[in-house]
Amino acid sequence: MTTATVTPSKSGKPAKFRRDHKINWWLTAAVAVLSLTILIPLYFTIVTALKTPAEAGTFALPTSWQWHNFADASAKVNYPKAALNSAIITVAAVVLTLLTNTFVAYAVARNMDKRFFRFLYYFFIAAMFVPFPVVMLPIAKQMGSLHLDNQVGLIILYTVLGLGTNLFIATGFIRSIPVSLEEAARIDGASTWRIFWTIIFPLMSPINATIAILTALWAWNDFLLPLIILTDQSNQTIPLAQYVFSSQFATNYPMAFSSYLMAMAPILIVYIFAQKWVVGGVMRGAVK
Repeated sequence: MTTATVTPSKSGKPAKFRRDHKINWWLTAAVAVLSLTILIPLYFTIVTALKTPAEAGTFALPTSWQWHNFADASAKVNYPKAALNSAIITVAAVVLTLLTNTFVAYAVARNMDKRFFRFLYYFFIAAMFVPFPVVMLPIAKQMGSLHLDNQVGLIILYTVLGLGTNLFIATGFIRSIPVSLEEAARIDGASTWRIFWTIIFPLMSPINATIAILTALWAWNDFLLPLIILTDQSNQTIPLAQYVFSSQFATNYPMAFSSYLMAMAPILIVYIFAQKWVVGGVMRGAVK
Protein backbone atom coordinates (compact mmCIF):
# COMPACT_ATOMS: atom_id res chain seq x y z
CA MET A 1 0.00 0.00 0.00
CA THR A 2 1.27 3.46 -0.88
CA THR A 3 0.23 6.67 0.85
CA ALA A 4 1.00 10.23 -0.18
CA THR A 5 1.11 13.30 2.07
CA VAL A 6 1.32 16.95 1.05
CA THR A 7 4.16 19.05 2.44
CA PRO A 8 3.11 22.71 2.91
CA SER A 9 5.17 25.23 0.98
CA LYS A 10 6.09 28.52 2.69
CA SER A 11 7.06 30.21 -0.58
CA GLY A 12 3.69 29.68 -2.16
CA LYS A 13 5.09 27.24 -4.71
CA PRO A 14 3.28 23.98 -5.49
CA ALA A 15 3.50 21.59 -2.56
CA LYS A 16 5.78 18.58 -2.77
CA PHE A 17 4.50 15.08 -2.21
CA ARG A 18 6.18 12.67 0.19
CA ARG A 19 5.43 9.02 -0.51
CA ASP A 20 5.71 6.33 2.12
CA HIS A 21 6.33 2.99 0.41
CA LYS A 22 5.83 -0.40 1.97
CA ILE A 23 8.60 -2.63 0.73
CA ASN A 24 7.69 -6.09 -0.52
CA TRP A 25 10.66 -8.02 0.85
CA TRP A 26 9.72 -11.29 -0.84
CA LEU A 27 9.65 -9.61 -4.25
CA THR A 28 12.88 -7.75 -3.47
CA ALA A 29 14.59 -11.01 -2.52
CA ALA A 30 13.34 -12.71 -5.71
CA VAL A 31 14.63 -9.85 -7.85
CA ALA A 32 18.00 -9.96 -6.06
CA VAL A 33 18.34 -13.70 -6.68
CA LEU A 34 17.31 -13.39 -10.32
CA SER A 35 19.79 -10.55 -10.84
CA LEU A 36 22.57 -13.02 -10.07
CA THR A 37 21.83 -14.78 -13.37
CA ILE A 38 23.18 -11.62 -15.03
CA LEU A 39 25.75 -10.40 -12.53
CA ILE A 40 27.62 -13.70 -12.10
CA PRO A 41 28.21 -14.32 -15.85
CA LEU A 42 29.12 -10.64 -16.27
CA TYR A 43 31.66 -10.86 -13.45
CA PHE A 44 33.10 -14.06 -14.95
CA THR A 45 33.39 -12.40 -18.35
CA ILE A 46 35.20 -9.35 -16.97
CA VAL A 47 37.72 -11.23 -14.83
CA THR A 48 38.40 -13.76 -17.60
CA ALA A 49 39.06 -10.97 -20.10
CA LEU A 50 41.85 -9.68 -17.84
CA LYS A 51 43.59 -13.01 -17.22
CA THR A 52 46.21 -15.07 -18.99
CA PRO A 53 45.01 -18.18 -20.88
CA ALA A 54 46.44 -20.39 -18.14
CA GLU A 55 44.31 -18.68 -15.47
CA ALA A 56 41.05 -18.73 -17.43
CA GLY A 57 38.15 -20.85 -16.21
CA THR A 58 37.95 -19.77 -12.56
CA PHE A 59 36.12 -17.02 -10.68
CA ALA A 60 39.27 -15.82 -8.93
CA LEU A 61 40.65 -12.38 -9.67
CA PRO A 62 43.63 -12.23 -12.06
CA THR A 63 47.07 -12.39 -10.49
CA SER A 64 48.16 -9.79 -13.06
CA TRP A 65 45.81 -7.62 -15.08
CA GLN A 66 46.21 -8.35 -18.79
CA TRP A 67 44.82 -5.15 -20.33
CA HIS A 68 46.55 -5.92 -23.61
CA ASN A 69 43.91 -8.60 -24.26
CA PHE A 70 41.57 -5.87 -25.46
CA ALA A 71 44.13 -4.50 -27.92
CA ASP A 72 44.90 -8.02 -29.19
CA ALA A 73 41.21 -8.83 -29.63
CA SER A 74 40.63 -5.55 -31.44
CA ALA A 75 43.40 -6.37 -33.89
CA LYS A 76 42.16 -9.94 -34.44
CA VAL A 77 38.60 -8.99 -35.37
CA ASN A 78 39.46 -5.60 -36.93
CA TYR A 79 37.22 -4.01 -34.31
CA PRO A 80 37.26 -0.41 -35.64
CA LYS A 81 36.01 -1.50 -39.07
CA ALA A 82 33.44 -3.95 -37.70
CA ALA A 83 32.23 -1.42 -35.12
CA LEU A 84 31.84 1.22 -37.84
CA ASN A 85 29.78 -1.17 -39.97
CA SER A 86 27.60 -2.07 -36.99
CA ALA A 87 27.18 1.60 -36.08
CA ILE A 88 26.15 2.59 -39.62
CA ILE A 89 23.59 -0.21 -39.84
CA THR A 90 22.24 0.37 -36.33
CA VAL A 91 21.90 4.17 -36.56
CA ALA A 92 20.33 4.02 -40.02
CA ALA A 93 17.90 1.29 -38.94
CA VAL A 94 16.87 3.26 -35.85
CA VAL A 95 16.32 6.50 -37.77
CA LEU A 96 14.40 4.82 -40.60
CA THR A 97 12.31 2.86 -38.12
CA LEU A 98 11.33 5.98 -36.17
CA LEU A 99 10.48 7.87 -39.36
CA THR A 100 8.29 5.11 -40.81
CA ASN A 101 6.95 2.74 -38.17
CA THR A 102 5.63 5.49 -35.93
CA PHE A 103 3.74 7.07 -38.82
CA VAL A 104 2.20 3.70 -39.70
CA ALA A 105 1.21 3.25 -36.05
CA TYR A 106 -0.42 6.69 -36.06
CA ALA A 107 -2.43 5.91 -39.19
CA VAL A 108 -3.61 2.58 -37.79
CA ALA A 109 -4.37 3.92 -34.29
CA ARG A 110 -6.54 6.74 -35.58
CA ASN A 111 -8.47 4.46 -37.96
CA MET A 112 -9.04 1.32 -35.91
CA ASP A 113 -12.78 1.69 -36.46
CA LYS A 114 -12.24 0.99 -40.16
CA ARG A 115 -12.04 -2.61 -41.29
CA PHE A 116 -9.01 -2.16 -43.56
CA PHE A 117 -6.80 -0.58 -40.88
CA ARG A 118 -7.97 -3.08 -38.28
CA PHE A 119 -6.96 -5.85 -40.70
CA LEU A 120 -3.54 -4.21 -41.18
CA TYR A 121 -3.05 -4.07 -37.43
CA TYR A 122 -3.72 -7.77 -36.90
CA PHE A 123 -1.81 -8.68 -40.06
CA PHE A 124 1.38 -6.98 -38.83
CA ILE A 125 0.91 -8.34 -35.31
CA ALA A 126 0.51 -11.87 -36.73
CA ALA A 127 3.91 -11.52 -38.40
CA MET A 128 5.47 -11.49 -34.92
CA PHE A 129 4.46 -15.14 -34.48
CA VAL A 130 6.03 -16.44 -37.70
CA PRO A 131 9.32 -18.24 -36.88
CA PHE A 132 12.20 -16.59 -38.69
CA PRO A 133 13.66 -19.90 -40.03
CA VAL A 134 10.43 -20.33 -42.02
CA VAL A 135 11.05 -17.13 -44.01
CA MET A 136 14.85 -17.03 -43.77
CA LEU A 137 15.61 -18.67 -47.13
CA PRO A 138 12.94 -16.75 -49.12
CA ILE A 139 14.21 -13.47 -47.64
CA ALA A 140 17.82 -14.29 -48.54
CA LYS A 141 16.83 -15.23 -52.09
CA GLN A 142 14.68 -12.15 -52.55
CA MET A 143 17.30 -9.74 -51.26
CA GLY A 144 19.91 -11.36 -53.50
CA SER A 145 17.71 -11.09 -56.59
CA LEU A 146 17.09 -7.39 -55.81
CA HIS A 147 20.84 -6.80 -55.33
CA LEU A 148 20.16 -5.76 -51.74
CA ASP A 149 22.54 -8.29 -50.19
CA ASN A 150 24.42 -5.41 -48.56
CA GLN A 151 24.11 -2.88 -45.76
CA VAL A 152 21.17 -1.08 -47.41
CA GLY A 153 19.19 -4.30 -47.64
CA LEU A 154 19.98 -5.13 -44.04
CA ILE A 155 18.73 -1.72 -42.88
CA ILE A 156 15.49 -2.19 -44.84
CA LEU A 157 14.94 -5.61 -43.29
CA TYR A 158 15.38 -4.31 -39.75
CA THR A 159 12.83 -1.58 -40.49
CA VAL A 160 10.27 -3.91 -42.06
CA LEU A 161 10.64 -6.92 -39.78
CA GLY A 162 10.34 -4.77 -36.67
CA LEU A 163 7.07 -3.19 -37.77
CA GLY A 164 4.83 -5.67 -35.95
CA THR A 165 6.47 -5.18 -32.55
CA ASN A 166 6.74 -1.41 -32.94
CA LEU A 167 3.13 -1.15 -34.08
CA PHE A 168 2.02 -3.11 -31.02
CA ILE A 169 4.01 -0.82 -28.71
CA ALA A 170 3.05 2.50 -30.27
CA THR A 171 -0.63 2.02 -31.13
CA GLY A 172 -1.87 1.83 -27.56
CA PHE A 173 0.01 4.98 -26.60
CA ILE A 174 -1.21 6.98 -29.60
CA ARG A 175 -4.82 6.04 -28.84
CA SER A 176 -4.38 7.51 -25.34
CA ILE A 177 -3.56 10.93 -26.84
CA PRO A 178 -6.76 13.06 -26.95
CA VAL A 179 -8.15 13.49 -30.44
CA SER A 180 -9.20 17.00 -29.43
CA LEU A 181 -5.57 18.13 -29.84
CA GLU A 182 -5.67 17.16 -33.49
CA GLU A 183 -9.11 18.64 -34.03
CA ALA A 184 -7.95 21.98 -32.67
CA ALA A 185 -4.91 21.89 -34.99
CA ARG A 186 -7.11 21.08 -37.99
CA ILE A 187 -9.32 24.06 -37.21
CA ASP A 188 -6.16 26.20 -37.37
CA GLY A 189 -5.44 24.74 -40.82
CA ALA A 190 -2.79 22.13 -39.97
CA SER A 191 -2.50 19.13 -42.27
CA THR A 192 -2.26 15.51 -41.10
CA TRP A 193 1.46 15.52 -41.86
CA ARG A 194 2.05 18.65 -39.77
CA ILE A 195 -0.14 17.39 -36.92
CA PHE A 196 1.87 14.21 -36.66
CA TRP A 197 5.33 15.81 -36.69
CA THR A 198 4.51 18.83 -34.49
CA ILE A 199 2.05 17.30 -32.00
CA ILE A 200 1.93 13.49 -32.01
CA PHE A 201 5.58 12.66 -32.64
CA PRO A 202 6.93 14.88 -29.81
CA LEU A 203 4.36 13.44 -27.39
CA MET A 204 5.60 9.96 -28.33
CA SER A 205 9.09 10.59 -26.92
CA PRO A 206 8.95 7.76 -24.34
CA ILE A 207 7.62 5.32 -26.93
CA ASN A 208 10.15 6.51 -29.50
CA ALA A 209 12.94 5.88 -26.99
CA THR A 210 11.62 2.38 -26.40
CA ILE A 211 11.40 1.61 -30.11
CA ALA A 212 14.85 3.10 -30.71
CA ILE A 213 16.60 1.08 -28.01
CA LEU A 214 14.87 -2.16 -28.99
CA THR A 215 15.82 -1.64 -32.63
CA ALA A 216 19.37 -0.71 -31.67
CA LEU A 217 19.76 -3.79 -29.48
CA TRP A 218 18.48 -6.00 -32.28
CA ALA A 219 20.54 -4.46 -35.08
CA TRP A 220 23.77 -4.24 -33.06
CA ASN A 221 23.66 -7.75 -31.60
CA ASP A 222 22.04 -9.61 -34.50
CA PHE A 223 24.03 -12.41 -36.05
CA LEU A 224 21.63 -14.34 -38.26
CA LEU A 225 20.43 -11.61 -40.66
CA PRO A 226 23.94 -10.28 -41.43
CA LEU A 227 25.11 -13.87 -41.92
CA ILE A 228 22.53 -14.65 -44.61
CA ILE A 229 22.32 -11.20 -46.22
CA LEU A 230 25.82 -9.69 -46.34
CA THR A 231 27.95 -11.17 -49.10
CA ASP A 232 30.83 -8.69 -48.90
CA GLN A 233 33.17 -9.59 -46.04
CA SER A 234 34.29 -5.97 -45.74
CA ASN A 235 30.78 -5.09 -44.53
CA GLN A 236 30.69 -7.63 -41.73
CA THR A 237 29.35 -6.52 -38.36
CA ILE A 238 30.87 -7.22 -34.95
CA PRO A 239 28.95 -10.50 -34.36
CA LEU A 240 30.05 -11.74 -37.78
CA ALA A 241 33.66 -10.69 -37.19
CA GLN A 242 33.70 -12.59 -33.90
CA TYR A 243 32.24 -15.64 -35.61
CA VAL A 244 34.81 -15.59 -38.41
CA PHE A 245 37.68 -15.45 -35.94
CA SER A 246 36.15 -17.80 -33.39
CA SER A 247 38.59 -20.56 -34.30
CA GLN A 248 41.45 -18.28 -33.25
CA PHE A 249 39.86 -17.95 -29.81
CA ALA A 250 39.68 -21.73 -29.26
CA THR A 251 42.57 -21.75 -26.77
CA ASN A 252 42.58 -18.07 -25.82
CA TYR A 253 39.42 -17.40 -23.82
CA PRO A 254 40.67 -14.09 -22.34
CA MET A 255 40.99 -12.64 -25.83
CA ALA A 256 37.54 -13.96 -26.75
CA PHE A 257 35.92 -12.48 -23.65
CA SER A 258 37.69 -9.17 -24.26
CA SER A 259 36.15 -9.10 -27.71
CA TYR A 260 32.71 -9.83 -26.29
CA LEU A 261 32.99 -6.98 -23.79
CA MET A 262 34.03 -4.53 -26.50
CA ALA A 263 31.06 -5.61 -28.61
CA MET A 264 28.68 -5.15 -25.67
CA ALA A 265 30.03 -1.84 -24.36
CA PRO A 266 28.62 0.66 -26.94
CA ILE A 267 25.03 -0.55 -26.81
CA LEU A 268 25.19 -0.88 -23.02
CA ILE A 269 26.29 2.75 -22.72
CA VAL A 270 23.37 3.82 -24.93
CA TYR A 271 20.93 1.90 -22.75
CA ILE A 272 22.31 3.38 -19.52
CA PHE A 273 21.65 6.90 -20.78
CA ALA A 274 18.25 6.06 -22.31
CA GLN A 275 16.81 3.66 -19.74
CA LYS A 276 14.45 6.16 -18.08
CA TRP A 277 12.78 6.89 -21.41
CA VAL A 278 12.65 3.20 -22.26
CA VAL A 279 11.00 2.26 -18.96
CA GLY A 280 8.62 5.20 -19.28
CA GLY A 281 7.70 4.17 -22.80
CA VAL A 282 7.02 0.56 -21.83
CA MET A 283 4.85 1.59 -18.87
CA ARG A 284 2.85 4.12 -20.89
CA GLY A 285 2.43 1.73 -23.78
CA ALA A 286 1.08 -0.91 -21.42
CA VAL A 287 -1.66 1.42 -20.14
CA LYS A 288 -4.32 1.89 -22.79
